[in-house]
This record gives sequence, structure tokens and C-alpha cells, in this order.
Amino acid sequence: MYRKILAPLDGSEFSEYSLEHVKAVAKGCRAKEVVLLRVIEPLPQTEDIGGVTTEDWYRDAQAKVRAETEKYVSQVADKLKKEGIAAKGIVVLGRAADEILDYATKNQTDLIIMGTHGRSGVSRWIIGSVADKIIRHSPVPVLVASPAALRVS
Repeated sequence: MYRKILAPLDGSEFSEYSLEHVKAVAKGCRAKEVVLLRVIEPLPQTEDIGGVTTEDWYRDAQAKVRAETEKYVSQVADKLKKEGIAAKGIVVLGRAADEILDYATKNQTDLIIMGTHGRSGVSRWIIGSVADKIIRHSPVPVLVASPAALRVS
């Protein structure tokens, strides 16, 4: 049923909580591929930072963030591979919700499985919710896993 699963990660424990669901669905459906997608939000650019040109600083900072992020998704993919799941990590630059939706659309994803931070009220209004936007605009089914500690009995 689900052959290609997209699992967006943001590096937090909240997003990694979804990996238990990813493993269960991937094994149960014999998924051909799990894509761990990490979106790097663009760093803010400034005019001058202590005599260093903005372009140099920005390029170096963005390269460092990208290298660390690629290492992270590679490590998570390796853990899934050890459990018999065909996984790969992808890193893209952009706005999280937009890039997740774009990837799902352009790459024939069958299912998105993602964690949520469980924000509500004012903090959700101020910060926004990537999960909410994905749920509302996804071209494919979305499974949202919330941490057990956030569940209301």
C-alpha cells in the first residue's frame, strides 16, 4: 500500500518520535523506500558582522549547518537500515512546510509520517505549525505522531 514514505525530521526528539511509526509502517507495508527529509531554514543575512563580509559569513555558516544536518540524517538513515528498512537522508534549503509538500508532490510519495511539537494556543499562532500546514495541503495521507507525554487521557 505505502511504497515510498516521507519522514520529515527537524532534529528534535519530537520529530524523532515518529520514527517508531515509520518503522512499523515501513515493515508492515514492505515499503521500498523511506526518505528522511531535513529542511534547513535559510539563515538571516546581515550587512556586516565584525569586519567579515556578509557573503563570506553567510556562505560559511550555511555550509557548516548543511554538513551537520547531512551527518544527522545519514546517522538516522543508518539506524533504520540496520533494522532492514531501505532509508536515505535528503537535506534541502527552504521553508519547512513548503519544501516537505514540494518533495512529496514531485517524488511520488505515498505517505508522510511526521512528529509534532504539540504546540497549541498562542505559541502555535505565533510560531506556526508545520504539521498543520502539511495536514491541510498534503497531496498524500499524513500520519502525525505526537509524543506520549503530550497526549490527553
